Amino acid sequence: MGESRTLTKRQKSSLTGRLAAIVTTLCLASATMAVQTPSSSAASGAAGERVAEGRRTAHISRTEYGVPHIRARDFDGLGYGYGYAFAQDNVCELADQVVTLRGERSRFFGGDAQSGQESHLASDTYYKGLLRAGTVRRLLGQKAPLGPTTELRRMVEGYAAGYNRYLRDTGVDKLPDPRCKGRPWVRSITALDLWSLVYDVNGATGAAPLATTIGDAKPPVAGGDGTAAAASSGTRAAVALVQGRRDPAAAAFGSNGWALGRDATRGGTAMVLANPHLPWVGGNFRFYQVQLTIPGTLDVSGAGLYGTPLVLIGHNRELAWTHTASDAQHASLYALRLVPGDPTSYVVDGRTERMERRTVPVAVRDKNGELSTVERTLYTSRYGPVLSVGWTTKTAYALRDANADNLRSMNTWLAMGKADDLGELRAAQDTYQGIPWTYTLAADTGGDTYFTDSSSVPHLTDGQLARCTLPGSEEVPGALDGSTSACAWGSDPDALVSGVHGPSHQPRLNRTDYVANSNNGPRYTNPESPLTDLPGTYDDAPRLGQRAQLGLDMIAGRLAGTDGLGAPGFTRSTLRASMLGNRVLSAETGRDDVVGMCRAHPDLKATDGTEVDVREACAALARWDTRADAGSRGAALWTTFFDHLLETGPPDTWRRVPYDPAQPLTTPRGIKGDDVRVRRALADAVQDFAARDLPVDSELGDVQKWAGIPLPGCNGDKGCFNVLEAGPDSGTGTPAAGAFGTSFLMAVELTPDGPRTHTLLTYGQSANPASPHYTDQTRLFSGKKWVTERFTAAEIAHDPALEVITLRD
Repeated sequence: MGESRTLTKRQKSSLTGRLAAIVTTLCLASATMAVQTPSSSAASGAAGERVAEGRRTAHISRTEYGVPHIRARDFDGLGYGYGYAFAQDNVCELADQVVTLRGERSRFFGGDAQSGQESHLASDTYYKGLLRAGTVRRLLGQKAPLGPTTELRRMVEGYAAGYNRYLRDTGVDKLPDPRCKGRPWVRSITALDLWSLVYDVNGATGAAPLATTIGDAKPPVAGGDGTAAAASSGTRAAVALVQGRRDPAAAAFGSNGWALGRDATRGGTAMVLANPHLPWVGGNFRFYQVQLTIPGTLDVSGAGLYGTPLVLIGHNRELAWTHTASDAQHASLYALRLVPGDPTSYVVDGRTERMERRTVPVAVRDKNGELSTVERTLYTSRYGPVLSVGWTTKTAYALRDANADNLRSMNTWLAMGKADDLGELRAAQDTYQGIPWTYTLAADTGGDTYFTDSSSVPHLTDGQLARCTLPGSEEVPGALDGSTSACAWGSDPDALVSGVHGPSHQPRLNRTDYVANSNNGPRYTNPESPLTDLPGTYDDAPRLGQRAQLGLDMIAGRLAGTDGLGAPGFTRSTLRASMLGNRVLSAETGRDDVVGMCRAHPDLKATDGTEVDVREACAALARWDTRADAGSRGAALWTTFFDHLLETGPPDTWRRVPYDPAQPLTTPRGIKGDDVRVRRALADAVQDFAARDLPVDSELGDVQKWAGIPLPGCNGDKGCFNVLEAGPDSGTGTPAAGAFGTSFLMAVELTPDGPRTHTLLTYGQSANPASPHYTDQTRLFSGKKWVTERFTAAEIAHDPALEVITLRD
C-alpha cells in the first residue's frame, strides 16, 4: 500500500490470566478505561458486565494494548460496537475527517487556513461539490454488486449509531482528548458521512489527492496573458501519483507484502506478512486494529483504515491476505483543446462541448469569527473534473478517475473476510470488483498462495498510450489527447463498470512457494514465474527498486538457509526476524565503496566549496553493521549521505554497476568512489551533522523518534525493507509532527489448529497523545517486539487485563 523521500528535506511540513471482566461504565471518560459508577440506564448482565437495553447489541472485549474484539449477533450490532470502540480511542480523528467531507473546514477554521498543504476553501469547494452533485447518494441508490449489500448498509448505520452513542454518553465537553474536547465541530455523524469517507479512500489515487486542485480550478482571466499558473510541488506530486508514477517524491503510501506457501515454510503451512507504509499523522490513512465476529457468519481479525467499517488487511481461520499499493494507473489526465475565445469550451472529434459548471456555496469564517457565504464554481468535462494546473486560453486538463463510481470496495472486503479459501477470495473480487488501488497477496490453509492486481485500472491499450500521450513539462503534466475519442477508455465485457479492465485481463499468479510485492510492478511477483505481456497501464516500468530487490533477496536467503537465521524455510519466528532485521541494501552493496574512497581522500570538498575533514565519518561508516536498528551508529550518517547523492542525478550515473535488464534482481549496485558527486555528498552530510551539532556516529534513534521513542528503519529508496521516515520531534506538538512508514505489521501462520498471529501497530490504537495507547506499541517496535494476537474466545478470555462492555441500544 512507492515511498516518499526523506523527512528532513521533502516531508518536513506534513509529517494499540483469567476471565475477569472489569466492570466499566458505558460512558468511559478516558482511554484508560477506568471503572466508574454505571449509568442509570444500565442493567446488570452476565459475569458482571453492564448492559443497556435496546435493539442493537454488541460485546466489546479489550485485550492487551487496547485491541477491541467486537462480537454481535448481526451486522447492526457489529457496526454499533465497532463505532463505539473506535470513538473511545479516536473520536477527534473521525470528527475532523467529517468536517472535511462535509466541506466545512472554512466554516470552522477559516478559508485561508491550511491543513498540511491544502487550502480549506479549495478543499471545501471540492467536497461541497460532491455533496451537491449527490455522487455518493447516487451510488448508494444502486443494488449490489454496484451498491452496498444489505449487510453492509446495516453495519455502517450501526457504526454511525455507535459513534454517536459514545458522544452522547460522554459529552463533547468531557471528551478525553484535549485536541477536540468542547469543540463545536465535534458532532453526531451519519451513515452518509461514512460512505463519503469510503468513497474518498477509494479515490486516493485519483480525485482525492487533487481535491484542492479541482476546487481551485478557474478559467484564465479575460485580457490576461493566457499562460498557466505554475504547478506547486504538491500538485506535481499528486499528478504523478494519479498517473501511476511511483517515484519516491510522489508516492503517499507504500507496502511490503508476502504470501508464503507450503513449499516455502518449514512446517508446510502457509504464512502471510503484512507491512503497509502509511502516514502516522492524520486520520485518513491510519490503521485501527480490531476483530469482528458474528458467530457462524464472520470472524475476521486485522486492521482497517480509520472510519472504514471492516478489516481491510487481516485473516480469518482459513485465509489471510494483505495489500500493497498497485503500480498500475488508476486515473488518466486528459488535455482539453479549448475553443479560441472561450476557455470553458473544448473540442472533441471536431465538435464543441461546453464544460459543465456547478455553483457551490461555501460558508467561511473570517478573522473576527463572522460567517459569510462564498460562491465558488466547479468545472467538469466529459472526462471528469477540470484542474487548476495548466489552464490557459488554449489548454485545460481534466481527470478521469477509475474509482469515480466505486462504492463497491466494502462489498469486496466483507466477502473476502467471509471466504474460506483462495477460490472464494477470487470469487469475492470478481463478483464485486471493488478493490480500488492495491494488489492482493493471500494464502489459505491448503498451503497455496495467490497474487492479483484486481484494482480499477483504465482500459487503455499500449497503442493508445503511445499514440495519445502528449508530453508534459516542469509546469504542466503529461496527459492523453482529449480532443479525439480515439483516446477514450475502452472496456471489457466482464467488467462491472465501463472503462476498466475486467477480471479476465487482470494479472494473477498462483504458487506453492511464494508471491511477494514491494510496490513494484507485477512482473517479478515471483522471479521463477515472471508475469509478462501485461498492458502498459499495469506495468509500464518493470524495473525493480532497491526495496523490492531486498525483499526478494530476503526470501531467497531464507529458502536457502543462507541468511543466518538457521535451517532453510520460514517459521513464525524467522518471518518476524526477517521483517525487523532492518537490512539496508544500498549500504550492503555500496558502503565499502564509499569507505574506500574516504580513506583515500580524508578531506573532501562540499557543494559550497568548503574543505571538510571526513575521517571521523569514514571511521563511523566502516564500523557500521549496515543495519537500520534504532541503536545503529552510522545509519543516520548513511541515510543523510544517500539523500544528498540521490539529489545529484539519476542513480545509474553514479552506480559502479549500472542497471542491466538481464540482471534485474541485482543491478544497479555499488557506488563510484571516484565520482565527484559522491565525494561532495559525503562532505555535505558531514556538514549537515555539524550544523545540527550531532556526532557523525549518532545512533539512528537520535535523529528519528516518535514522542521521544527511538525508531528503526529508513526510506525505501535507500533499500530499507522496514520503511520509516521521522524527525527528532515526530509525534510531538499540536498538531503532532509527522512520520511515515511501517504502520500495521501482521505475521500469520495458518495452522490446522487455527491461525497463529503476531501483530504490531507501530503508533498504537489511539491518536490521542494523552492515551496510554498512543506510544505503548511504539516502544515494542523500537525494541523489535511483537504482540501475540488473541483470536479464539478462550484466548481472549484468558487475558489477565481483559475489559468487557456490553452495549444495547
